[in-house]
Amino acid sequence: MSVYKWLDERLDLDRLNKKFLRKAFPVHHSFFLGEITLFSFITLVLTGIFLTFGYEPSSRLVKHAGEQLPAAYVSVLYIDSLPFGRVLRSVHHWAAHIMVAAAFLHMLRILISGAYKKPREINWLLGLALLGATVVTAFIGYSLPFDAFSVTATQIGYGIGKSIPYIGDWVAQVMFGGEYPTLHSIPRLYSLHVLWLPLLLMALIGVHMLIMIKQKHTQPKYAEEVAPGKILGVPLAPMQLSVMTLLFLLYLGVLFIIGGAIIAHPIEVYGPPTTSTPALKPDWYFLWIYGILQIIPSSWKIPLPFGAEITSEFIGGVLIPGILGLIAVLLPFLDNRKTKMRYVELPSHHPMRTSVTVGLLFFFFVATFAGWKQELNLSVGVLWMMLIFVPITAWLVTYVLMRQIYGPRE
Repeated sequence: MSVYKWLDERLDLDRLNKKFLRKAFPVHHSFFLGEITLFSFITLVLTGIFLTFGYEPSSRLVKHAGEQLPAAYVSVLYIDSLPFGRVLRSVHHWAAHIMVAAAFLHMLRILISGAYKKPREINWLLGLALLGATVVTAFIGYSLPFDAFSVTATQIGYGIGKSIPYIGDWVAQVMFGGEYPTLHSIPRLYSLHVLWLPLLLMALIGVHMLIMIKQKHTQPKYAEEVAPGKILGVPLAPMQLSVMTLLFLLYLGVLFIIGGAIIAHPIEVYGPPTTSTPALKPDWYFLWIYGILQIIPSSWKIPLPFGAEITSEFIGGVLIPGILGLIAVLLPFLDNRKTKMRYVELPSHHPMRTSVTVGLLFFFFVATFAGWKQELNLSVGVLWMMLIFVPITAWLVTYVLMRQIYGPRE
């Protein structure tokens, strides 16, 4: 009796093959953004397991090279001293960047193609949650080396969380273990980074993929003409899995080249935490929030009942990102125009949605640009004008050009 037959009698592999492994996947380059997000998560888990073997989640002082230094900081120095330790830590860092970028671009593709509409509202919401959880996980990873950069960057996040009216102290207690940094901060952030948030990400990815398989993948627009009414693509096994395997190996090759050539976050350069605040800027996916905080005057305060107040930190770090997130959550329920559920929509056929998306991207670009306010020697007034008028201009120009070229399709 063959091994396959033995397993088939017990696990009904033929039914599994027919029901799941023969699912058709469309072959389109933009659809691989979701796979790259998954590859990044797998890489982060594997490299993260290696890092946990040498990392000590503690801020207690230990003796190292004649100095009293935080244990977390010293443990990262130890990891860097291991064979390929620094490279694997660098790979872990850049994989997080790629995961954030791939998840954002994946959601952007869904947005401009209208694939968030009925019946895919749930997967759109799961995708937003996945992107948000990825960003939060990456932010918490900032704190773990516990060097001067980490402490300063985490203190900014702590200030933003604490600025939330009425519940700020509770958020600070849950996330940071109290006023950051305390003795409990690193263990609390470590548990969130390596356990609770990865479990949440696993659950979100799993449910997201199950719903996608249940609803079937959206089809490229050309499939409507080539095979109308049919699902055009290749089966999950063996063809799609073969393509994904090759892409994963290519991804790993490029990632290790980047990780080896550009060593990320050299903590010995930043040094251990000090009482002074080093000049630093957050990574690119937080720089737009940092830019908004740079141009909002600290004097902006709105008193609220019971002693609470709205501060500039809350406006730039919570309110503006929260409004954008709320719009994204409500989008599939506000945009309920009829569409063919199987096929993606061409951006050129929807000039208003596409132009608004372009305007929103320019908002992020200008806000990121504002993060370099001091280096560029630009005034707050100029940056505010750019933040308001550049996105509006980009939206109008894009809309007019698309109407002229493609006509009113919506």
